[in-house]
Amino acid sequence: MANGKSSFLDNLGKIYMIYTVGFIVFVIGLGIGEKMGMSNSMIGYTYMVITIGLYAVIGISSRTAKVSEYYVAGRSVPALFNGMATGSDWMSAASFIGMAGTIFGLGYDGLAYIMGWTGGYVLLAVFLGPYLRKFGQYTIPDFLGARYGGSAARTIGIIAAIIASFTYLIAQVTGVGIIMSRFLAIDFQIGVFVGLAGILVCSMLGGMKAVTWTQVAQYIILIIAYLVPVTVMSYNATGVPVSEVMYGQVLQKIDAKEKQINADPKEIEVMGLWKIEADKIDADIKALPGSFEAKKQALNDKLAALPADAPAADKEKAQKAITAFPKNPAEAKEKWELAKKAAMDKTKPIKPYLQPFARLDMLNMLALTFCLMVGTAGLPHILMRYYTVPSVKQARISVGWSLFFIFLLYFTAPAYAAFARNEVLSNVIGLPIASLPAWMANWAKVGLVSFKDLNADGILQFYELTIGADAIVLATPEIAGLPYVVSGLVAAGGLAAALSTADGLLLTISNALSHDLYYKMINPNASILKRLTISRVLLVIVAIISAYVATFKLTIIVELVAWAFSIAAASFFPALVMGIWDKKANKAGALCGMWLGFSLCLFYMIGSRFYGLSWFGVKTISSGLFGIPLGFITIYVVSRLTGGAPKDIQDFVESVRIPKGASVAHEE
Repeated sequence: MANGKSSFLDNLGKIYMIYTVGFIVFVIGLGIGEKMGMSNSMIGYTYMVITIGLYAVIGISSRTAKVSEYYVAGRSVPALFNGMATGSDWMSAASFIGMAGTIFGLGYDGLAYIMGWTGGYVLLAVFLGPYLRKFGQYTIPDFLGARYGGSAARTIGIIAAIIASFTYLIAQVTGVGIIMSRFLAIDFQIGVFVGLAGILVCSMLGGMKAVTWTQVAQYIILIIAYLVPVTVMSYNATGVPVSEVMYGQVLQKIDAKEKQINADPKEIEVMGLWKIEADKIDADIKALPGSFEAKKQALNDKLAALPADAPAADKEKAQKAITAFPKNPAEAKEKWELAKKAAMDKTKPIKPYLQPFARLDMLNMLALTFCLMVGTAGLPHILMRYYTVPSVKQARISVGWSLFFIFLLYFTAPAYAAFARNEVLSNVIGLPIASLPAWMANWAKVGLVSFKDLNADGILQFYELTIGADAIVLATPEIAGLPYVVSGLVAAGGLAAALSTADGLLLTISNALSHDLYYKMINPNASILKRLTISRVLLVIVAIISAYVATFKLTIIVELVAWAFSIAAASFFPALVMGIWDKKANKAGALCGMWLGFSLCLFYMIGSRFYGLSWFGVKTISSGLFGIPLGFITIYVVSRLTGGAPKDIQDFVESVRIPKGASVAHEE
């Protein structure tokens, strides 16, 4: 077995090179098949079956009954491949599906996501990654329990890890559902459960070992899928296939087109119609609860008025309208307030795409960047990856490789957004409604594109079109008129991104429950078989729950992810950094700091999202802004007031800081 493992590690480069070449040949083969008449649905199903089948083969062949392999991949992952797996673990549905779409909508201000998410790896490399590897255990709650002593710190670590990871997980499963529903032509609610099978086969039997080698394979697919469409668009638009360099030319076209749109009398007319719509919604809000009852009754009357022989589509449409209607006046107020804001946003000229702080003011852009940076360095499923390398040196190198592999996608995202926006402004806006491209109807079925001829002139104006952020990357091949095989490739890449992150998150949650809660706190004498069995059962249960919650489509993917980052930032980062860099930080300080930071973050997140709470105008996606400094200050002050840490803990901290060796803690 040892020789087999050594042979596998020695030949990793060759194995994944053959895999990469094979995948490229597979895509070319599908392209030839499309030319010969292969249907779109067949292409979509072939992509999904083959790629998920590959992940399943890797996951099943990596099955293990060893604790160290299940939790930390045997601490044998080379830095290069751990960097690739970390990139895959990191580049979730939010990065692959949502990032370019967010920049498409926010313009310059969307760069907050790129600066925050990449900057977080600098914090990770400097403050945490190598030192956690030196610690040498399995999970982040493990570190908290050992550093601050006892079960109390471990408990808050478990709670925060589960909440942050579950919030993040919902975003991934939502992404899986969107892809499945569009490219396999199945219902979104069914799609999330179909995708669930792809998630489980990667992680259930082999834990971190299986997840690691699957994530490397998934990274290869997702980066090829991400780069191909924008490279083709760059070549078509500029003659140079390097989108990252050439999209500056497209930005000039976008600016000119926006000025033209703002001066168009038809666009001004549509803005006026949106103002009337906003006023109507405002009147409904002021008339609550009477307006709620009247509208609900009108929908029921409409359904009841349909004749018995009415088309099934009409009945289904009426029933869906009733189902989608708010359940009570409070929910109606929330939804109508959002609708009013959306309408008001369309009453003003387009803000320049390149103008700083046009859509996010300076405070919110900087706050979001800060929360995403700190959240990156506090996410348990990312921090766990640095337990899998052989040494502290490899952990440092691994962070560098992680940044490189993430850079490839993040450096391209602004170009993706620019080329997509240019295509929409130049080749969609201004078309007759009757001549709109097929991709709009396709994505309208999924609920990510909508259009309405408000001024009834038969022409599509800018503010008559709504494109969801989660549609941009997946729809771009169709928007650009590329062959369907490229659309299928992008879907496969998005699925790889969502599955890879979902696997890491599922493992984090199940490990927190099985290892940190059950084994460390409830039954320390549990056998290895029992521990791994419980972990696998919990993994399946959490996956099913997440799929069920995702069916409600709570919000856009990027917003869900931003919430997860704020929770991780406020909960973990102060305690982890102080645990390594402040010898006097003690149990009382850590507990107070983590609970207060975590609670304040949740309080502001819920209050600002649902109850109109606003401190200094900070948006809900930056809720961690208040909890992070509170955590640091509380840990420092309370630790000093309660006598600091014991001598043995201070010696432990000193040993963790030494940038040599593999671990200082006892491993089981």
